[in-house]
Amino acid sequence: MNFRAVIAVLGFILGVIGLFMATSIPVSIYYGEGDTAALLLSVGITMAVSATMWMIGRKQRHEVRIREGFAVVSLGWVCASLVGCLPFLLSGSIPSVTDAFFETMSGFTTTGASILTEIESLPHGILFWRSITQWVGGMGMILLSIAILPLLGIGGMQLFAAEVPGVTLEKLTPRISQTARILWLVYAALTAATAGLLIFGGMTVFDAVCHAFTTLSTGGFSTKNTSIEYFSSPFIQYVIIVFMFLAGANFTLHYRFVKGDFRGYFKDNEFVFYLVLVIAVSMVMIPMIPMDTVSGVEERVRAAFFQTVSIVTTTGFVSENYELWALAAQLLLLLMMFNGGSAGSTAGGMKIARILLLLRNGYNEIKKLVHPKAIIPIRFNKRAVSGEIISDVQAFFVLYISIFAFMTIFMTLLGEDIISAAGAVAATLGNIGPGLGSVGAVHNYSHLHASGKWVLSFCMLTGRLELFTVLVLFAPIYWKR
Repeated sequence: MNFRAVIAVLGFILGVIGLFMATSIPVSIYYGEGDTAALLLSVGITMAVSATMWMIGRKQRHEVRIREGFAVVSLGWVCASLVGCLPFLLSGSIPSVTDAFFETMSGFTTTGASILTEIESLPHGILFWRSITQWVGGMGMILLSIAILPLLGIGGMQLFAAEVPGVTLEKLTPRISQTARILWLVYAALTAATAGLLIFGGMTVFDAVCHAFTTLSTGGFSTKNTSIEYFSSPFIQYVIIVFMFLAGANFTLHYRFVKGDFRGYFKDNEFVFYLVLVIAVSMVMIPMIPMDTVSGVEERVRAAFFQTVSIVTTTGFVSENYELWALAAQLLLLLMMFNGGSAGSTAGGMKIARILLLLRNGYNEIKKLVHPKAIIPIRFNKRAVSGEIISDVQAFFVLYISIFAFMTIFMTLLGEDIISAAGAVAATLGNIGPGLGSVGAVHNYSHLHASGKWVLSFCMLTGRLELFTVLVLFAPIYWKR
């Protein structure tokens, strides 16, 4: 392990975080709510730590191999959360280290699980930084760094392989740094479009920008205690539904659409399955919504689609209290928490591609019972999928369910009922935010035991980096020469 190279790249990542943190300072000065000094100090500490780490490892910063890549990616998110919680701590917005770290990890991993009970009482500068953490984490701070790292003599392929979610690794261009810049450009353009439409729909500029950040990142942090329900605007809800859905799709498809491949979406097996799933679940959900909670056909349809898209894309925005809906609807939403969005999107969960491959593999096993000697390939986008990928998907599924079960048991030992424990773990491991029971739509995570918050923070990180990137650090073979 080249520890100096790891330290150098981590230092660079913290420098990027410091620059984003600094964007909150003008917002703080404009509103003049007393959080400016805390933000300035936080930026200063972050940049000082960044410079120190960079200087320590600068002579070997170009030697980033696969082993270092895993360490940089996993530790990068932890280090970012450690410095990212400084504004909350120094401003007094979240005085507890455990709570501040939980909130920040929730931001960077785009989970959206919150311990805050009075969000609207926070200064605007702090709220802006809270939204920024999700926007940076959405496309990935490592992916952002990769766009710049080659200029500093650091290869980005190993970091890209370790950080970018999805079953397959796909480059849009031969150069990883160029791919990273393209993806960030598409991400920024969609964010700007979302903000513009939300402003047109009646949101203030501040609320529109913050919600655009957390919509495209599928993060779900809101500047309001009651989330999107606060605005009571069908137009705003429809805008957010559309852009949550787009954020849950593979971003390479958006890029190809801009380049003129207008039918690319419907040639992609994953996108078609994703679209059909959202429509089917939403339609099934409509009759499960009690008439006394949502009246009118249009409102019921909108509520069903909003909550389905929000959960499937792991955004976690809330437009209605779905805990008042039929138990079958709540169970269906719980199942969707495991599903997640598309590979190559900002969404969490197991990903549509893996679910689709598991279903096709299961169907193939049924066909082999009838034709035991037949060689029946599993196809994805008209290409045969290798046995290695199928094995990887199966291993991922087993690990995901195992972690969910183990962590749920742990949460029950801390005093949570089984529904709340399962909902909390499913929501954090899938990077969704609101779960069920005591952490449901109109509740938060503030009441949980401190140990539970650290465990769920680990779930957020593990889920965001798709298990293997984090778990490999605990394997003895990783540390052997």
